[in-house]
Amino acid sequence: MTDNNEDKRKFSVTKQTALKIAAAVVVVALAVVVGFLWYDHRQDQLAEQARTEAVDAAGKQAVAMLAYDFADVDNQLAAAADGLTGSFRDDYTTLVQETIAPGAKEKQLTVQVSVQAAAPVSTTPDEAVVLLYLNQTTTSADAPDARTSGSRVRVSLQKVDDRWLVDQLTPV
Repeated sequence: MTDNNEDKRKFSVTKQTALKIAAAVVVVALAVVVGFLWYDHRQDQLAEQARTEAVDAAGKQAVAMLAYDFADVDNQLAAAADGLTGSFRDDYTTLVQETIAPGAKEKQLTVQVSVQAAAPVSTTPDEAVVLLYLNQTTTSADAPDARTSGSRVRVSLQKVDDRWLVDQLTPV
């Protein structure tokens, strides 16, 4: 009978061990599931933050790039170039220096821009495309009465060192 009792004790220890292992497996599985859910939630938070920041940056930068007063056009548009990426910055600076600034001074142009609506087209934590609906009000020496026109632009942005910079601005 002693052998039978020992067998039962071995079995009960084995059963306890099996329950402990099963409990540990359940705890680990729950931890993995919670980890995946947290990661997914964090990615959603980052994407939402990117959407909000990119839309805001696109609107501000488009206004800075497109609005100017002929009396200070060089300084205003040069400051706007700070919010642009490499080759796009170079192209924009060339356009400003060769075409926009001389034309604005010659015709005494003043352009005011306001964002009427903005919507993200696509966003990741480091890249975004935003559609902007703009109103531009233009006055000049030849036409002192303000002329307002609407336009749509597609703005591509890159996040560089925690700043959203315009990579491309395309009329739609």
